Amino acid sequence: MRAMTFPRENMNYRERHCPPDEEKLHCLIPAPQGYTTPFPWPKSRDYVPYANAPYKSLTVEKAVQNWIQYEGNVFRFPGGGTQFPHGADAYINQLASVIPLDNGMVRTALDTGCGVASFGAYLFKKNVIGMSFAPRDSHEAQVQFALERGVPGVIGVLGTIKLPYPSRAFDMSHCSRCLIPWGENDGMYMMEVDRVLRPGGYWVLSGPPINWRTNFQAWSRPKEELEEEQRKIEEIANLLCWEKKHEMGEIAIWRKRVNYDHCHQQNVRRKMCQSKNADDVWYKKMEACVTAYPETTKADEFAGGTWKPFPERLNAVPFRISSGSIPGVSIETYQQDNQSWKRHVNAYKRVNKLIDSGRYRNILDMNAGLGNFAAALESPKLWVMNVMPTIAETDTLGVIYERGLIGIYHDWCEAFSTYPRTYDLIHANGLFSLYKNKCSAEDILLEMDRILRPEGAVIFRDEMNVLNKVKRIVGGMRWNTKMVDHENGPLVSEKILFAVKRYWVAGESNSTSLE
Repeated sequence: MRAMTFPRENMNYRERHCPPDEEKLHCLIPAPQGYTTPFPWPKSRDYVPYANAPYKSLTVEKAVQNWIQYEGNVFRFPGGGTQFPHGADAYINQLASVIPLDNGMVRTALDTGCGVASFGAYLFKKNVIGMSFAPRDSHEAQVQFALERGVPGVIGVLGTIKLPYPSRAFDMSHCSRCLIPWGENDGMYMMEVDRVLRPGGYWVLSGPPINWRTNFQAWSRPKEELEEEQRKIEEIANLLCWEKKHEMGEIAIWRKRVNYDHCHQQNVRRKMCQSKNADDVWYKKMEACVTAYPETTKADEFAGGTWKPFPERLNAVPFRISSGSIPGVSIETYQQDNQSWKRHVNAYKRVNKLIDSGRYRNILDMNAGLGNFAAALESPKLWVMNVMPTIAETDTLGVIYERGLIGIYHDWCEAFSTYPRTYDLIHANGLFSLYKNKCSAEDILLEMDRILRPEGAVIFRDEMNVLNKVKRIVGGMRWNTKMVDHENGPLVSEKILFAVKRYWVAGESNSTSLE
């Protein structure tokens, strides 16, 4: 109801509009009756229990398009979609004939308007990790289905504000019938994709208006309208110095130039962005301007650093660090932090023996730093959403993406862009010390409870006095806790608090106090 009061122009009403502090809800959200632990990966990719996401209406609309089917209290995802009726595997293999998806060079992908994220789900076979997003709309909770399947996703939309990702983050961006008006607003949305795409990265557009000559009747749209739509897209791609690599059937693929020297349209008039920080995006208005490439000295040099294949790039020194562009982070401190987190994670595994078991698929790191917690956990059994708090002293989210990991900017004084019960394990390193003068610890903990699945786990790492306060609050939230010393011994002031959210469902007594 609140969303409908905002302007519809440029999808403003589907963007983030958080309630004022006095309207925040201070309550626990019970699981629905019948809620069950999701199937382990990879079975979860294809099957979701009905009770976990009870939105059967989507099956009526999308069953014909091979998206989703309802079979005996379980949703089944056949791996198809509107734009890939022969299955996501066949569609991805078609892209792989043009884009290097098989050798680790393409690792991170952005899926705009992702639906139930079958594209992202099947990219895992290529060891490519997708960041999928879609708004909550008439198709109900598509992103909730994505996360239930074990696929990274957030609620989001290309609207009036910048995407919550750093510049030069993704190796590939993808739109399959995502209904985004790419040619409108002076190309603003394509320019935002250009901002988050690495030099040398790929943009895939499949569906309308591509191949309009053949399909305009099936799409029930005037061919003149579709022709003009594609003309605008081609014009903006040319302005951005994207090279068209492929068009066949309803799939078109462009590649962003590796640097400005590779741009053959030097005389094209471009409005360059005036902002000195292309990563300053939190609630910042999107602009119809072109983000500058990092400087290069050679004609064939990749702006922002040469691509390394994954997993080599996971522990290699990122360009942002080797070039000295992250204040206070040197190659030495990066490597030391990497080693420290390997020790920390090994210590975690000695206490929580489920970490390596496949029980936890969706993992959230609330204060990700350089991404070394995620790097130490790296496994095909799991993925980590690395969150860069907007109040962090140093922004290192670009470093995380260079390593072949994914993440997002967020302010933990607000709700996270996800549905309830979408993460299996949450990691909070120094988070409550960071936010101690910013907002209530209780509000942050209630948001963690909302996000966490029943019987999900949390690992807090912070100072002893901070964790004692956290422990008192979560005791009233039906969490079981265990405090342990730092792996270097009891004399270290930093401690670790392990917690598990107890299973309870709607209809049980809600008399537990948060005091």
